[in-house]
Amino acid sequence: MRAAVLALGRVLGLVALGGGSGSAEPAWCPDLERVTDLAATSKLAYIAGPPREGNFRDTTMPLAGWRDCSLYGARTYTCDSQALRTAADAERALATLVDEVTNCLGAGWSKDDSRSSPVYIVVRNEHDAVSMTLSTDQADDGRHVVRLTLFWRER
Repeated sequence: MRAAVLALGRVLGLVALGGGSGSAEPAWCPDLERVTDLAATSKLAYIAGPPREGNFRDTTMPLAGWRDCSLYGARTYTCDSQALRTAADAERALATLVDEVTNCLGAGWSKDDSRSSPVYIVVRNEHDAVSMTLSTDQADDGRHVVRLTLFWRER
């Protein structure tokens, strides 16, 4: 069982080589901190890459270990985790990611239980007009992912 949990963590870039609590921060944490800072100052356009379909653009600042990171409009940044085999795997990964995101971003960030469900979590910043959702989804290829969506909201 421990091997399966560590394997799942490695897929998402969640577990450092030693594994377990007290490990180093996830590889994507510094990237998420930078993206969050840009969103808080309405500067997500600084990391906009080439256009995609619709109102999406590639980003020049993807989160390490994540895939399909992009910007939507001027206020939204999104990334998908690496693919997971089952919805249950995605739900377990979601629970882990919520803890890691709030630990990574630190003081002021917390889960908003009043707006969350087992497969959709809202994480809010009490100091800035930035929020995030983490949710499970099924990709076009049938595999499951955790989707992180960071957005700037008006107050």
